[in-house]
Amino acid sequence: MKRIVGFVILALAFLSFSFIEKEINSLPIGSALPKTELKIKDISGKEITLLDAKKENGLLVMFSCNTCPYVINNQSRTKEICRYAIEKKVGVILLNANEGGRDYGESFSDMQSYGKEQQYEWYYAIDSKSVLADAFGANRTPECFLFDKNNKLVYHGAIDDSPADITQVKRHHLKEAINEIIEGKEVTVKESRSVGCSINRIL
Repeated sequence: MKRIVGFVILALAFLSFSFIEKEINSLPIGSALPKTELKIKDISGKEITLLDAKKENGLLVMFSCNTCPYVINNQSRTKEICRYAIEKKVGVILLNANEGGRDYGESFSDMQSYGKEQQYEWYYAIDSKSVLADAFGANRTPECFLFDKNNKLVYHGAIDDSPADITQVKRHHLKEAINEIIEGKEVTVKESRSVGCSINRIL
């Protein structure tokens, strides 16, 4: 019994040192789309870049995953805004940067299964070693970055103003930002607070 308890303690200690949940500085509004030449693997098996995902009116990059309760509970909103973006000729890519969870429901095969189950009609790619998460300064899932047709960051944050409770939504920040860039206007609300699970990076 003591041996089992000791093993559990060691395992927990290992996990606590192996995974890192840290706040890093997010990409400032007005920044250029980073790492545009980096090849990443989509759940289709195809290697793509962020520019491959972009459409004529811009690109929506959303950091997501398979297991976060906030992601799961927000799936209807995620799918709705992603479909809306594509309809408005804004490209969409979801990125899974949870390197610390690859053995716990966040592997590439898990992503393929989850994407199929959710009937994703857009890219869902693995962010190996959290390279893109670090470049964007992404800390949460879900967390959104909207770029205009000139690859300039115009909005960063949550899908709307009530991530924890869909019944309390008063403003659809991301949808409004998409409408504004299409109309050639400056985005009114440029940043909002993302609420979700921390991205698990590996030391």
